[in-house]
Amino acid sequence: MTDCGCDKARKDLEEYLRNEICKTERGDIEEHLAHCEGCADEAHVARTLTEVVARACKESAPEELRDLVLAKLREARASV
Repeated sequence: MTDCGCDKARKDLEEYLRNEICKTERGDIEEHLAHCEGCADEAHVARTLTEVVARACKESAPEELRDLVLAKLREARASV
């Protein structure tokens, strides 16, 4: 494996974080992240953001809020 450099690591970061990259390129990016603090920080931020969004997508709105939104939508449709 060889260090792929900042440009390649940043370009392929999202695919890397979603495990959508080939094994060789994954190893190259991992090696780069181990030695480049800037890219490692960027990867950490992207990973954290991805995890927060994934958790938020699993959460449900309170039933009262859901009912209120549906009622507003019905009102909007009726006035059209």
